[in-house]
This record gives sequence, C-alpha cells and structure tokens, in this order.
Amino acid sequence: MKLSLPPGVSAAAMSAAFTDFASVVGAQWVLATDEDRQTYTDHFALDESRHAPAGAVVPSSVDEVREVVRIANKHRIPLWPISRGKNFGYGGAAPRLKGSVVLDLSRMKKIEVDVENGTVLVEPGVGFYDLHDYLRKNNIPLWISVPGNSWGSVAGNALDRGVGYTSYGDHTSKVCGLEVVLPDGDLVRTGMGAMDGAPTWQLYRYGFGPAWDQMFVQSNFGVVTKLGLWLMPEPESVYAIDMELDKPEDLGWMVDVLAEFRRDGTLQQAPSIGNWLRAAAVLTKRSDWYDKPGLLPDSVINAIRQRFGIGWWSASLRLYGYRDVNRAYADVITKRISAAGKVEIKTKEWERGTPVPPDPFMGYPITFPLQNANWYGGRAAHVGFSPVLPPRGDLAMEQFRRTHAIYTRYGFDYHASFAMGERHLTNVNQVLFDKDSPEMVKQANAMFIELVDDATRHRYGEYRTHLDYMDLVASTYDFNDHALRRLNEKVKAALDPNGIIAPGKNGIWSPGYEGERA
Repeated sequence: MKLSLPPGVSAAAMSAAFTDFASVVGAQWVLATDEDRQTYTDHFALDESRHAPAGAVVPSSVDEVREVVRIANKHRIPLWPISRGKNFGYGGAAPRLKGSVVLDLSRMKKIEVDVENGTVLVEPGVGFYDLHDYLRKNNIPLWISVPGNSWGSVAGNALDRGVGYTSYGDHTSKVCGLEVVLPDGDLVRTGMGAMDGAPTWQLYRYGFGPAWDQMFVQSNFGVVTKLGLWLMPEPESVYAIDMELDKPEDLGWMVDVLAEFRRDGTLQQAPSIGNWLRAAAVLTKRSDWYDKPGLLPDSVINAIRQRFGIGWWSASLRLYGYRDVNRAYADVITKRISAAGKVEIKTKEWERGTPVPPDPFMGYPITFPLQNANWYGGRAAHVGFSPVLPPRGDLAMEQFRRTHAIYTRYGFDYHASFAMGERHLTNVNQVLFDKDSPEMVKQANAMFIELVDDATRHRYGEYRTHLDYMDLVASTYDFNDHALRRLNEKVKAALDPNGIIAPGKNGIWSPGYEGERA
C-alpha cells in the first residue's frame, strides 16, 4: 500500500518525523514500507484505502511514547494510538484520519498483580491470553473477564467499553487508575496515582478533586500507557443456566424477567440473548445450508436449529460465588423463568478444586466467535451496530421487529443479540458481508446507515462504532445543537492544539481538521 499523507503534511515532514522516531525507538521499530502499511489497515472495512496509515512507530516504554509524541508535535504528524489493533469490526489497527502514523503500543507488556486486593496494572500490549497465562503460571487465584475476541488488549478493550462474559464483564466499570501521556508529552496518573507511590492507586478510583479515568475512555485526549483493573477472586462455585427459546416473540418476556433480576442484584452477570445465527455462523458457513440467492427460508433455519439443538433465541446465565448462595439464587431464577414462559433450561455446576474448563464464562480466552464473519465466505468481514435502549420487553420486541425488517429488505441474514446491563439493554447486531461482492459491500453500508437512522428516530444511541461511522453516530447525540460534541472539541483544542492524538476518533476533531468531518 502506497504512502498516504494527512492533510497539511508534506512528504519531507513525514520523512523527517520517521527519522526522528527511529532515533528514539530504533530503526527496526519504524514501519513505513508498503507491506507495513498494509499490515495496519482494517481488513474488515468497506474500503480499506479510506483509513490507510502512513506507517507505524512501535515504542517499548512510556519514556519512548513521550518522545514520540513530542516529535509528532514538532513535525505536526497525527498519531493513531492502538494497544494491539484487534478491535475487529470497529476499525482494527487502522486510523480514522488517512495518513496518520499508527502509534503501536503492543511491545509494552508489563503486568503487576496485587493478589490480596484482586487488582492488576497492565500496559497496553498485554492481551487477554497474556494475562490469563500469567495468572495460571503463577498460581494466582484471580479470574479475568474475556470478550469474544481475546486476541485483543486488556487495556484497549476497557478503553473502548468492551464487554466480557463474567460478572466483571463491564470492563470499563472495573477500571481504577490510569497513566496517560498527554498530547504535549506530559505524563499524568489519575485517581490516587496522582500521589507518587500511593499504595491505593488501583483500590480507590476517585482520588482528590475531579476523577479523570473516564475522560480517557473512547476519547483522543491522551495515550494511556498503564491501566488498573479489578479482577474477580476465584469463586467457590459457578452455576450455569443455559436456555433455549423457541419463538422470536419469547424475547419480550425474557427481557422483562432478566431486567428485574439485574435491577435487584439477583443476577450480577450481564446475560446476552442471541439468535440462532450467532451459533450457526461460528460452526458452519451459509453455503453448507443453502446455495441459492435471497434470504434463508424458514425450512433451512429450522434445519439449522434442529442440528445444533438451539432455539430461535439462546441465553446463558452464570452465578458466581459461594455454592449454597448460587444454588439458592438459581432456584429462584429458574422457577421465575419457567413460570413466565415456555423455555428449555439446562443447568450445571462447577466447584473450586475441580479443573477449570476452557470456557469464556470461566475467564478462559477465546477467539472462535470471530469465525462468524465467514458466514458468506469470500473475504469475510463484519461491522457492529449496537444501540442502547431501556430494558423493557415491549421495546426490545419493537426494536427486533424493525431491525429484522431492515435486514430482510436488504437481503442480509439477521444476526443479533440483546445484552442485559444493570439498567439498560444493548442490541448488538453483526452486519456480516463478503468483501469480494461489491454489491454486498454497497448494501451493507446502506443498511448500516438506515439502522442508525431508525435507532435515532427512537432516540437510541450507539455505544461504539466503526471508523467509517464515527461522525455519523456522534451527530446523533444532538441535544442543544450537539453541545456534547462542542464540549469534547473544546477540551480537545485545549489539550491538543496541534491535533496530534487520533484526530476524528469518535467524532472528536482537532483544530485545523474540521473539514475532515464526514
């Protein structure tokens, strides 16, 4: 992939910056060949060239990061920080602004665990497999919460509000203390970390005065070089309740039951209610079932369900803690669900002292859910659409019917789930497509825009999105003529007047780049 330059940057300035970067990190860690640039594109993007980087620089320490940021200011080179670049479906390693230099933090892999208090301090390059292996190798009785793509970064996932399978699955809510390089190269620690050497950095989030951790979540206000996270102490027991729901309409009453359990604390874990394609797309390809154009007929959907023994919807609940407490809660939950509607329920129990199975609900990293991108074959890809709505069954059913109708109109097989938060419901849709089909790529883009438009009309906002749609989604947060965007960009202008750190990320543009807003 040939060199792309960001607006206002000459080839000479970029070359000088690469030379200066090499003096800090070593020439072998400045990656600026055509092959290097191709490595940092988003292979799931509708058009990879829209987010082509100029190259990458790969520091190994916070001091090197600070020097790289200072050099970027000197030459006015925009940087795009990534932890490991595995945020598939949302942009991967590619920058929002074409021609940016990727600031790849994957070499920074330090891990510090406080076993007694159940916390960890990680650098951005630490992946979920890395942390899992570290805990097991050192016989540390703490569990991590993993997302469906465990190739990714522990810190990066939390900073983009990623979610996992256990009761610690709201990863951002478990963040406690950051170390951040600001856009001018200054270094700050948040919370109790602002007191040099404080033993409470990962124990108390707020410190004294304003609490800044969330300022650096889904933002471009700095480069996070260390992140504190709370981990789950290994429980005495894990009680599993797996359910199959036979009809699309079963979604409504199940949402109402689970919402009540989440509000009153009976259920600490955030369950996800997923449709039949979530399982089928991981285990098979569409061509295994159907070789004709158009939507899958009900007869094929029924055959898929019968083969895998799954419902139209499936849901998995997990209880973590003391055995007797789990069993008591499980009895309450299963009786309430059985009384609410027809459902097939399977239960099982794990107890401490027995082998921990390779199960994401038990903190075991996985990557197999990525297989779903290959449903249509070809150069497989997907993009995620995830609006947030109130946790009500009737609203969930309305959202399902409208969204399903949009999928049907554009000729895409419906792939979705509804994830239950404490006080909200996230409708996670996977738009699967084959990049070798120009028509399918065109339709995927048009369908995504219509999905956003439909959700916006009902005042449902997305909680994260792909690079291509960051400005679109940011524009839907429109109270008082987009006051939140104005606030974000005032902060950006104050902290980063040269527009060095991730211009355009999540719709936040730096001074001088306003014309780049999509």
